[in-house]
Amino acid sequence: MNLRSLDLNLLLVFDAVYNERSISKAAIRLHLSQPAVSNALARLRERFDDPLFERNSQGMLPTPRAKVLVEPIRRALDILERGLRSDEPFDYAHSDREFVIAVEDYGETIILPRFIDWLAKVAPQVRINIRPEPSGQLESELREGTVDLALDYFALPHSGYQSQCLMTESLLSLSRKDHPVISEQLNLDTYLKLRHIALTPRTRTTPMIDLALSKRGMKRTISLTVPHFQSMPVMVQTSDMICTMPRRMANLYADHFSLRVHAVPLRIPEFPVYLIWHDSLDEDTGHRWLRNHLIELSQRL
Repeated sequence: MNLRSLDLNLLLVFDAVYNERSISKAAIRLHLSQPAVSNALARLRERFDDPLFERNSQGMLPTPRAKVLVEPIRRALDILERGLRSDEPFDYAHSDREFVIAVEDYGETIILPRFIDWLAKVAPQVRINIRPEPSGQLESELREGTVDLALDYFALPHSGYQSQCLMTESLLSLSRKDHPVISEQLNLDTYLKLRHIALTPRTRTTPMIDLALSKRGMKRTISLTVPHFQSMPVMVQTSDMICTMPRRMANLYADHFSLRVHAVPLRIPEFPVYLIWHDSLDEDTGHRWLRNHLIELSQRL
């Protein structure tokens, strides 16, 4: 399809019909007559060679082709709207804008629940789409606008991206309270004798705890690797294994699962948690409003 020959107003019609599941309701939303919307839908069907919407008792239901088209069309319309309104203040109290945040389970557990609770009170129609943890495609996703923000332990060093430190973290270990080997304090000898649950590495870098041990010619026994911190406390609660995780998460899970918290018996530096976005969104009023409040809240945690 040649984009230059496509009337972009048709995309507004597509989005309205998709949302309303009704030609008459879409016409009201767009301030158009019903025949005008029907005519636009006919042109869309011809251009895409697909019915796009099929009428049944529940209204105009999207076809599989329409379901594939809806996200890129919505993103394109959102980008156009933001560009045309770049100088206007962000009306957060009434905006229904969607923000996509890529986040690992630390951010999903510690940062976002409190932020979402605050957001529901001040901007109840703003929508947040949580994507899985940042992947190898994060740079292109931020650049292309499919992801608005990312929370990660690693900054993006390349030009064109902003990486702001939200907070720093340290590590704590968790065990069950009636563990047969661990007393009140966890010493290094016991730490090395125990079986550990560890996080599956996302990158080729050595985890901080293993790096600190290797510098002393030591190595812990990793009996189980898991993709997320969130599954560790459940397994610790029902076994003699221990796990090591960020301090705020460890304290939260210790309370929830009735576990014992231990200082890691090694000197390990604190590590940062970053908020990352693309330079193209620096002056976007809505994006700036969201990220500034997310930064402010995170720094109070």
